[in-house]
Amino acid sequence: MLSPKKVKYRKRQKGRLKGISSRANKVSFGEYGLKAITAGRITARQIESARRTITRYIKRGGKLWIRIFPDHPVTKKPAETRMGSGKGNPEYWVSIVKPGRVMFEISGIPEDVVKEAFRLASHKLPVKTLVIKKEFF
Repeated sequence: MLSPKKVKYRKRQKGRLKGISSRANKVSFGEYGLKAITAGRITARQIESARRTITRYIKRGGKLWIRIFPDHPVTKKPAETRMGSGKGNPEYWVSIVKPGRVMFEISGIPEDVVKEAFRLASHKLPVKTLVIKKEFF
């Protein structure tokens, strides 16, 4: 699973999921992309599950790019612990996704296969998605 090798601060504040994505909102590397329509926090496990689903469906053909990385730690206090005594320890890593963010890109595969692979992968993710095509000028 994906996680950062090293971070400046072990624990981070939660923040708010508002606004639209200003970065990674176009298909840059591949021909097709899976774009988020709603905001959410995607865990490293969910990214890995979606990646596996896509690669299995396309039978390891073509090229796949993962445009999100889980670099935000989520802390959790142990079960049956009293209130207070500080913040919990980091449990897992998430990627903060805003609407408009392209999460996966793919190339070298027919459009119908790509759409089905992305449809299967979108079931693994907690955000609503849309399959988009690269814009050529």
